[in-house]
Amino acid sequence: MPIVKKTTAVLAAALALCACNPPSSSATKATATPKTEDEKTVYALGATIQKSLQVFALTPAELELVIAGLRDSAAGKAEVKIEEKQAAIQQLLATRRAAAGAEAAKAAGGFLEKAAKEPGAVKTASGLIYVPLKEGTGPTPAATDKVKVNYKGQLTDGKVFDASERHGGPASFPLNGVIPCWTEGVQKMKVGGKARLVCPAAIAYGDRGAGADVPPGATLDFEVELLEILK
Repeated sequence: MPIVKKTTAVLAAALALCACNPPSSSATKATATPKTEDEKTVYALGATIQKSLQVFALTPAELELVIAGLRDSAAGKAEVKIEEKQAAIQQLLATRRAAAGAEAAKAAGGFLEKAAKEPGAVKTASGLIYVPLKEGTGPTPAATDKVKVNYKGQLTDGKVFDASERHGGPASFPLNGVIPCWTEGVQKMKVGGKARLVCPAAIAYGDRGAGADVPPGATLDFEVELLEILK
């Protein structure tokens, strides 16, 4: 699901909640620290909205406007209609993503250069940097094959954003149904082998990123073990 739709949906749900439940006179002052389970749930709603807004890279002044929109909608006095600003929200999202992507690509230059100098590293025309870690002895998959792998994915700062062990073990998927970096890189492997796939944003998730864990323009660093080609 595109992030903009998810973000808009979360905001719409929050605004609807506020509109249907305007603050009573006995609850006009927000509790600084949530104590009851209901207060923690509402607090978590705020944290969810903030996480959805991360991709916009809002300034403190812009965040204050978001809070004003929530507050005014809760009071039934919103100064702007959400429906009239959907296209503008999408345009703002695209602009902020592009800016973040350009900055991330610039910052990743040194990381890519270093990876390309690793022993045995091969840089392909797409920008993929393939580093063999263990040579396999089995067959090599085609793009149309379904494969079974163990993997770990990191950002350039070393933060692990995903791993097969988080999902209970090896992952299986059609090789032509994943990011281009994987489609290309895993085809270079033999069953039983392990490799590092360093993926510039252009052959990963681009300026859109992937949820809250992979920011726009992120260069991704994967360690992949090819366990089996599934027939």
